[in-house]
Amino acid sequence: MSENRSALDPALIEWVAETAGGRIVDIDRRPGGGRREAWVVDVETEDGTLLPLFLRYDRLVPEQRGDPFTLHREAQFYRAFEDSPVPVPRIVGVHPTEQAILSERVPGQAWFSRIRDEDERVSVASDFMRILAEMHRVDPHRLQLTDRNPESGLRQLVAHEIDTWETIYRGAGAKADPLIELALAWVKQNIPDSDGPVVIVQGDTGPGNFLFEDGKVTAVLDLELGHLGDPHDDLAWVTTRAVQEPFTDIHDRFRDYERASGITVDLDRVRYYRVLAELRIVILGHGGSVHPDPLSEVGNALAYGLLHRRLLIEALGDVLDIELTPPEDVDAESTEREWLYDAALEQIRHIIVPRSEDAFVIQRSKGLARILKYLRDADRYADRVSERDLHDLEGVLGTRPDTVADGTAALVERHLAGEIPVAGVLNVLFRQIAGRTQQLRSAMGVLADRHFDAL
Repeated sequence: MSENRSALDPALIEWVAETAGGRIVDIDRRPGGGRREAWVVDVETEDGTLLPLFLRYDRLVPEQRGDPFTLHREAQFYRAFEDSPVPVPRIVGVHPTEQAILSERVPGQAWFSRIRDEDERVSVASDFMRILAEMHRVDPHRLQLTDRNPESGLRQLVAHEIDTWETIYRGAGAKADPLIELALAWVKQNIPDSDGPVVIVQGDTGPGNFLFEDGKVTAVLDLELGHLGDPHDDLAWVTTRAVQEPFTDIHDRFRDYERASGITVDLDRVRYYRVLAELRIVILGHGGSVHPDPLSEVGNALAYGLLHRRLLIEALGDVLDIELTPPEDVDAESTEREWLYDAALEQIRHIIVPRSEDAFVIQRSKGLARILKYLRDADRYADRVSERDLHDLEGVLGTRPDTVADGTAALVERHLAGEIPVAGVLNVLFRQIAGRTQQLRSAMGVLADRHFDAL
């Protein structure tokens, strides 16, 4: 049995065994799981049957997490899809006090990007869009959420969703983020004028959040951000996740959805919800910066956090038809410490990872490498990037701010007061992101140059 078992409270392990009705013969933590821990569990029953199970666990209580998206809430979405055409893992048990869900373990792979055969890629992607249409057909009244009523009407539900995320943002206790302020103001003022249909929205849906095998989807996973709303909200999430894991031709996939759902895809609504999807991701990252967890996936958070800040700016530029022009990279000399970063990276690559057998350790080692790459390149470029940012801000504001943070806050405040056009604001923010990307390019790999599929 894996030594990782000692990382779980014995009382939680006992609950798993009692809930499954057997004896735990193996339990092991796996990489991934997003904000929650992911554990594979094998339980043997009295008659010798081996039950393959999956445990999702959140050590933080809701008050510490700072948002309403608990595992207990998520379990309601899984149960809403039981006995429907939507394949989801069967819930075996929900812990009465701890944030823990025990479910069946469904066969299949999660990494869509690892499919090499193009016919298989299209088959899996098309099957997922069919299932997404089935999800949107499930009666939203099957959800018993105290704060959401399908009869409220779509605009009110969307406004409620925005309010929920603004509350999360304002309650995080962090300094105001000018990009979030800008995007929040825009999504509140531009809610699509449509009354329906109201559906169960998975949220954060698309490649990476479903399992597949033999050209078909075997299970939809990760319903953490589920809510009631517009089906275009989920379609926007698909385009967002497709940046991380390219998902074949997006217009072909939208046609798959139209055939399966009978709903005509409105690309303008997709553009709106793409802004909202990216805003929610950035808000989650903003909240995580208040009380950073040094044992979390810090390296990945650096890369994906910057990616989604850039995508939020690009989504706003797209919906507002504003051309965003990236600057040239800044130039700077190597530092005397650069070889130390490189030495640490080489040891991780050639010694630590090859001699590690634990997938979780390997994954975290690669995350440490991302951190080191960022520190090495920030050490070299940060001062030059900051100087360019200050110059850009002075050109728009008319005076040179003391810091980039102060100037950016003033820039967005003056835009919201009607003094500076949004095109100027977005281009300054875009150039700032380009500078951060230069410092994180090596750590981000292919993500540094990934963009939305054109709509």
